[in-house]
Amino acid sequence: MARDPDPPIHLAGRKARGGEIVLRTRRQRSIFLGGLIGVGLFALLLGVAGCA
Repeated sequence: MARDPDPPIHLAGRKARGGEIVLRTRRQRSIFLGGLIGVGLFALLLGVAGCA
C-alpha cells in the first residue's frame, strides 16, 4: 500500500523569509559577485540591443 504524503507545511510570511546568503570564502564571494555582475551586464546588453 502507498503511504499518504506528508501534509503541506504552512508558514507565515515572516517565518518563510529570513534566507541568508553565507559566503565564507573568497572564492564563494568572487563567484557570487561575478554572477551578479554577469546578470547585470546581460540585462544591459539586451536593453541596448532592443530585445527587452
